[in-house]
Amino acid sequence: MLKNLNLRMYAMVLALVCVWVIFTLLTNGTFLSTRNLSNLSRQAAVTAILAVGMTLVIVSANIDLSVGYGAGLLGAIAAIVHVWWGQSIPVTLLIVICVGTLMGLMQGYLVAYQRIPAFIVTLGGFLAYRGLMLAFTRGETILLPDNWFKAIGNAYLSPTLGWGLMVIGIGISGYRFYRQRVARLQYGNPEQTAMPVFLLKVVGISALIVAFIIVMNAHKGVPFPVCILFGLAFVFHFIANHTRFGRYVYAVGGNSEAAYLSGVNVRGITLRVFATMGALMAIAGVVMTARVGSASPEAGRLLELDAIAACVIGGASLMGGRGSIFGAILGAFVMESLNNGMSMANMDASWQDIIKGIVLVAAVGFDMASRRR
Repeated sequence: MLKNLNLRMYAMVLALVCVWVIFTLLTNGTFLSTRNLSNLSRQAAVTAILAVGMTLVIVSANIDLSVGYGAGLLGAIAAIVHVWWGQSIPVTLLIVICVGTLMGLMQGYLVAYQRIPAFIVTLGGFLAYRGLMLAFTRGETILLPDNWFKAIGNAYLSPTLGWGLMVIGIGISGYRFYRQRVARLQYGNPEQTAMPVFLLKVVGISALIVAFIIVMNAHKGVPFPVCILFGLAFVFHFIANHTRFGRYVYAVGGNSEAAYLSGVNVRGITLRVFATMGALMAIAGVVMTARVGSASPEAGRLLELDAIAACVIGGASLMGGRGSIFGAILGAFVMESLNNGMSMANMDASWQDIIKGIVLVAAVGFDMASRRR
């Protein structure tokens, strides 16, 4: 399974490169301008944050259709608390994250303890959150003032901090690959522990990090939403792969009955997964609202489909038990590259939806074919 996962990740990187080449040709090179790549990374951050939480939900063999309008609703609540109620930014963020977690707990309770299918519960949440957002905003767009709230989605790190972030990223990645190699040496896996393979991985990921920092610094610096994204990614990658909770999530998604008979609190794990999704939904909503500078009644529309597609493209199985955090983030960049590139190429909106639908179905079909093999 590890080898198949690695191959899929490499295939996704190749697919992303192909998408970039195609849109570069269609836009006469504008797509790969440093300005557009910076904007693309900020756009992808919101989808990717949702995809981080959605990965845990899908791995646990569930689904959440409410995260799009849920993020829009929580972004609107943040704007109301900060603009209309005059609360400080830290208080606003605390309130919104608590409300998002509570929303996730409510849905998780219905799924885990009332045994209502997650599809139905979250579809109801999809409709309810949209209605609440219209009610709370009174159908109006709430504009944010030019302060630190707006900077959450629009600020950039200085080039110096960007280079520091590069050193930290290379160090963490190198240490992770080193620990993986040491662990696999104990099991005598020659393909995964050979020194050339290890060096190729370290050099490859280091080159990607250096290239990313160079491109971002060439514009204004690393966008702050991207820093939030990768901070969350490293935290949840550690949780998913190196904690008891993460192992239990994979066990529940792989075979819930076997996990229950092994002593795993299946209901409790499901509840915590949805609570985590709610907290990440709140963070994504705040970043989305801050990035556009306003909270609108239609914010978050169809964002849940992009998040689910990102997870599936990144290797998560809708049957549960398989998926990775960084794979979902890669899938989010694939989806946002399609959105960004098709918009820049002035492609008709109908064709944009058709192409995204084809990509999603192809990704699921690839997943089912690989499972059969």
